[in-house]
Amino acid sequence: MTAPELDFTPVRYSPEIDPPEPDFERSLAKCLDVVEDFERNSLQGEGENRAVRFAHAKAYGLVRGTFEILDGVPPAYAQGVYARPGTHDALVRYSNGLSHLGADRMLGNVVGMATKVFSIDSRTTLPDEPVGRTLDFNMINGPIFFCNTAAHYTFLSKLFIDLPKYRLDGRRGNHRMYYDWVTGYGTLPPDQWAWDELGALLRLGARARWQNLLLSSFFSMGAVRHGDFVAKLRIRPTDASAAGVQLRDLDPNSRDEVFRPALVSELARADHEFDFQVQLCADLRTMPVDDLTVEWEEHESPFVTVARLRFPRQDIGGPDNLTAADGLSFTPWRCPPEHVPIGPIQTVRKEVYRRSSVLRHDLNGQHRAEPASAADVLPGRQA
Repeated sequence: MTAPELDFTPVRYSPEIDPPEPDFERSLAKCLDVVEDFERNSLQGEGENRAVRFAHAKAYGLVRGTFEILDGVPPAYAQGVYARPGTHDALVRYSNGLSHLGADRMLGNVVGMATKVFSIDSRTTLPDEPVGRTLDFNMINGPIFFCNTAAHYTFLSKLFIDLPKYRLDGRRGNHRMYYDWVTGYGTLPPDQWAWDELGALLRLGARARWQNLLLSSFFSMGAVRHGDFVAKLRIRPTDASAAGVQLRDLDPNSRDEVFRPALVSELARADHEFDFQVQLCADLRTMPVDDLTVEWEEHESPFVTVARLRFPRQDIGGPDNLTAADGLSFTPWRCPPEHVPIGPIQTVRKEVYRRSSVLRHDLNGQHRAEPASAADVLPGRQA
């Protein structure tokens, strides 16, 4: 591939760009209480006699694919694992972003794409998985996030869990949700009200579309270390792959389930391909790592493709597919040290995701272990 000339100087990574948040441990403990209470209550509360994830509870499908790290990537982008070209097996779990099960129209169209890449030649940063050889990406269909600090995450995680309850009360419920969101249930002084976070939530919802998941682009939201530099990540369908999707726009009022049937049908019909891209940070003032409500503009730093994710034609329609998806765990901290997440919210995720996974597997009587290969989870089946 042709190496584009950089017309900016990428920000170099150093621990100093990610200072600790005041009272972080206390805020983290409160977050864990909210998450663990929800998961215990979800055994009965979600109506399926099993605990569900506190976020991305409803899976739309688990897809097997390959992740090819490309040769000839420009040096600033060929950092860490992306400096070693080769093809790896991968699994992708598509899901709704909320903490609940139910009809798609009630859960909304903010959706996630969690990717697990196998046979990575490096140790992970997770203390309880030091010998793991998988690399995870947790991404949603929007470039921003609605929270910046562990302190705000304490009450926003509860609000996020309660979103369906607000929606059931119509306009009055929305008004109450906006008030609770901005004021932290009335606990925050006016100079700390979460206006930026609420704006990000509304922009994220407005940007998301009711469409086939194979047409959506997915973003890391938060920044990550990219070897010597700092970056955000994106997965987007190639133009040719997107053009070939037949069932495109979805009507959530036509049936309870729209995302999964469209995904199952399209994967049974054709192969699909995606660009995995890196956007380097050019300026911390305009591309901050501690404010996830700010979108990094492409005119300052373009996304550059460093890998290709490919799905062969396959059958994911059976209930065993969703069972397999339910048994997996994903965390952005399942990565080599040269790709660690950056920022307070990313640091919150490290322990919240781990504790959530441990508790959920324990409540459901599931053995929790990172798979050695994609075939261990989802044997390949041609459609």
